[in-house]
Amino acid sequence: MAPHWEHFSHAADMGVRGCGATQAAAFEQAALALTAIVVDPAVVAQRERVDITCDGDDAELLLVDWLNALVFEMATRNLLFSRFQIDIDAGHLRAAAWGEPVDRQRHHPVVEVKGATYTALRVTRRDDGSWMAQCVVDV
Repeated sequence: MAPHWEHFSHAADMGVRGCGATQAAAFEQAALALTAIVVDPAVVAQRERVDITCDGDDAELLLVDWLNALVFEMATRNLLFSRFQIDIDAGHLRAAAWGEPVDRQRHHPVVEVKGATYTALRVTRRDDGSWMAQCVVDV
């Protein structure tokens, strides 16, 4: 399966789903889906690198911590991200995120993501060996 991301419907918020050959690749795609709620990731240049680490007692909690850490970095640094590189080892996640400051004239952000939730939270390995990571985010 080729890595990809997608959105799924939820009553008032938005679901993000990432799929990839590894758990880390699925988390990277979920982060792209998160960015795609705000802006088209293709228009975000990869000028600045931000390192992020987080921990989770299980894969689901790690996904929520990862996405919330990303939302925090977006809000406090006024950045958008379009590329991610993640390593996951025994509940510890180390990531690099590349992006640039928000340029409202060029990016045209449509909404603000407030945070990842436990709603529809799921991280699983599929029958074909690929990974899927999903949750609903508050917008």
